Amino acid sequence: MKRIFTILLLAAATSVHAQDEPSRKRTYLKVNPTTIINELDLYLEQDLSETLSLELGVSGIYTDYPDYVFFKRINIGKENPGISTEQFVEGRGFGFRAGLKWYLVRRNTAIRMAGTYFEPVLLFKKVFYANEKVTLNGATFENSGDKNVYGLQLLLGRQMTRGRFILDPYLGVGVRSKVYTATTHHLEGISVIAKHDEAIKYLPSIHLGIKVGLHL
Repeated sequence: MKRIFTILLLAAATSVHAQDEPSRKRTYLKVNPTTIINELDLYLEQDLSETLSLELGVSGIYTDYPDYVFFKRINIGKENPGISTEQFVEGRGFGFRAGLKWYLVRRNTAIRMAGTYFEPVLLFKKVFYANEKVTLNGATFENSGDKNVYGLQLLLGRQMTRGRFILDPYLGVGVRSKVYTATTHHLEGISVIAKHDEAIKYLPSIHLGIKVGLHL
């Protein structure tokens, strides 16, 4: 009887210890398949505390054609400074973003980074448009351009884990500034003139997507 009582005490102590075990800090690597049409977005999320985590992202942009379609349909601000359709299609660039996730409702799990969260995000993107050759007066010139994007996003999401895998659906709103610069060449009479132009657009944005990944 004494031996049975001792075993029960040990089992109870083990159970209490398991319940009190602190949540494990983890690092997650994620990808966003909803943006794959024009860029590859990778994210690294690091747990900071019981309710906060830091999420950093990097983007590799391999075409800017969706922005060309948007530019043609919604004209807010100054006109296109002279970037052609081909230049939009062949645009290449990179981007960075940083967000701080605040978990409002956490799931009952040993993994901290799970549950409903609010996340403000700052982002920057740089796109280089391919040079386009034009022939004027028997001479060849190159039109060039680029774009800078500065943005703020306010996201609400629900991060879910299953084993090593993670699903992170989100939605939100934001605002961004797009600054286009271009150098184009035109004939004025018999002279070739290089024109330097800039277009700035301030736009609201709506965000809806999902990130998938696994812990490292």
